[in-house]
Amino acid sequence: MELIIATHNENKVLEFKKKLKGKYSIISLRDLNFNQDIPENENTLKKNAIYKSKFVHRHFDSNVFSDDTGLEIEALNNEPGVKSARYSGEKNNTQKNIELVLSKLKGITNRKARFKTVISLIFNNENYCFEGIVNGTIIDTPKGEMGFGYDPIFVADNMNKTFAEISLEEKNKISHRAIAVNKLIQFLNRKLI
Repeated sequence: MELIIATHNENKVLEFKKKLKGKYSIISLRDLNFNQDIPENENTLKKNAIYKSKFVHRHFDSNVFSDDTGLEIEALNNEPGVKSARYSGEKNNTQKNIELVLSKLKGITNRKARFKTVISLIFNNENYCFEGIVNGTIIDTPKGEMGFGYDPIFVADNMNKTFAEISLEEKNKISHRAIAVNKLIQFLNRKLI
């Protein structure tokens, strides 16, 4: 079964392809030569995910899914949240985003945070949503070379390494995206019986 993934983020495409390998053929926007920018102007992760899947569905009239993911930090009133990718004002400038988070947390002892992913699936012209959350803390100094986004400063509860210090295989077992993808897979398996 073919599913289009509505993202230009090749790191996300890789994570999803590894997680869904076997049963589903994941087609990226790059595979489709679709270079149009997909707006992310909504005020929640769920609304952004739904908007993106509908945007791509209108172009290809095919089964499609998208996700929106955010880092929510308790002491910052759940910022950066829906603005995670462009928190510093520059879209996808990971270094500046991390620096801004760490500067805002300077002197704050409450480091509780959570990664949240919402997947929006349009399947047979119906929309379904799946959510994954991982709780953790923000550390003072980035660690690790793997992962992307805020992974170098996020340590999940019951772990002693950042998401950037563990392999993609390890991350795909425990991450917020993995939790949401597992819900997506369970749903699709029920539909395909």
